[in-house]
Order: sequence, then structure tokens, then C-alpha cells
Amino acid sequence: MSTKEKVSEELLLDEETVKQNEIVLFNDEVNTFEHVIYTLVDVCEHTPEQAEQCSLIVHYKGKCTVKTGEYKELEPRCSKLLQAGLSAEIV
Repeated sequence: MSTKEKVSEELLLDEETVKQNEIVLFNDEVNTFEHVIYTLVDVCEHTPEQAEQCSLIVHYKGKCTVKTGEYKELEPRCSKLLQAGLSAEIV
């Protein structure tokens, strides 16, 4: 195995060991679509179209994953969603 192949294999192994979590947004009867969309754009850095799609999924399915990543990256974002009055958790 060449050095380049070994480095590639090590990088793949490193990527696999990083635990990926998700922020799941839940439906509620309180927030407007506009508020949810604005908050997802602001907090999760969604495009307006992406935020609109997530808001529709939440409305019709009850929940939607809105951000994936490492826990330490997601925790402050989830806190901001909660502060904005949305219902979300990290799983």
C-alpha cells in the first residue's frame, strides 16, 4: 500500500469516528411559517427555500432534521432555536 493510500484510509477512519448528531425540529401550534423560516435561515444558515421545505415537512410530518453535525457545533444552534420559541432537540 502506498503512502497516499494509507493517508486516505486513515482519513476515512477519522471521519467515521466523529459522531454525527442531528437537530430535530418539531411541529407546534404556536409559531407561524414565517417565524420558523426566518429562524432556520438565521440559526441554521438555511437558504430561504431550504427553510421553507423544512417548515412544510415539520407541519405535515410532525418533525424534520434541520441540521446535522458534531454535538458541540449543534448545541448552541439548538439553544437559539429554543430561545426563539421553537421546539427542537439534538438526537
